[in-house]
Amino acid sequence: MTGMLKRHSVPVPVVVVGNVVAGGAGKTPVVMAVVRHLQANGLRPGVISRGYGRRTQDCREAHADSLARDVGDEPALIKRATSVPVFVARQRIDAALALLAQYPDTNVVVCDDGLQHYALERDIEICVFDDRGVGNGFLLPAGPLREPWPRWVDLVLHTGAYPAFTGFTAQRALATYAMRADGSRVELASLVKSEKPLLALAAIAQPQAFFTMLETQGLVLEQTQALPDHYEFDNWLRPSNKSYILICTEKDAVKLWEKHPDALAVPLEFMPEPSFLTALDALLAPLLEPSQNTALSSTHGHTTS
Repeated sequence: MTGMLKRHSVPVPVVVVGNVVAGGAGKTPVVMAVVRHLQANGLRPGVISRGYGRRTQDCREAHADSLARDVGDEPALIKRATSVPVFVARQRIDAALALLAQYPDTNVVVCDDGLQHYALERDIEICVFDDRGVGNGFLLPAGPLREPWPRWVDLVLHTGAYPAFTGFTAQRALATYAMRADGSRVELASLVKSEKPLLALAAIAQPQAFFTMLETQGLVLEQTQALPDHYEFDNWLRPSNKSYILICTEKDAVKLWEKHPDALAVPLEFMPEPSFLTALDALLAPLLEPSQNTALSSTHGHTTS
């Protein structure tokens, strides 16, 4: 139709994970949970993203050692956490085509964000909400909405503890351990009585939630620093008055480790309710090749953390 945005499709199902509320609602943990679920069901997913905050403009693959400034912090985290192919591009269709050209056995593309970017044809839309719900219900700048709600989506997933309306829910909690830059673990229990003071950093949409979850595990935080979401850490200065143990989120660690490799990253364990994954399977099954559909059906309802 004249005047309509041209949509581009790819030869495999596309699952878009996004939100209608500005600011982080927990999309990236949902993307990783979906990817792990698909992997557990014998499928071969890949992830595409614009790579928010990166300093590059081209289409490129995110590798395990890619710098966040080159691919974006969330794609870098997704790659390290799941090991699936991850591509970033200003136009998501470019990322999808590059991913499928490089990894032709990919049979599901998961798009991190992009609910409002219709140039890429999608088969399944997942809309993520946190405890803010839709706020005051107004569009930006009068309210938090990127677009009017309600609107049709295939699945609604609430990542917070107090869903504002009907939809699937998820449980989220911090792991009982932290990761070092070399991949080794430190049990959080060992830090409860640490002789060194703890400094917690968070450059996420809701940093206080991270600090509260740390304190719930018994950690005494002498200092906390809430920084803007996607903060680069290029100009961040470590306090010199004390020998702090630095604790941060996984997303922050992909940038912080470059200059502060001793920082400890605490993973978020995100677990959608089983019925969400069952519903996703039911939507995806008709879109797959018969052999892939059989593999999905044989493990229908399988959940991962």
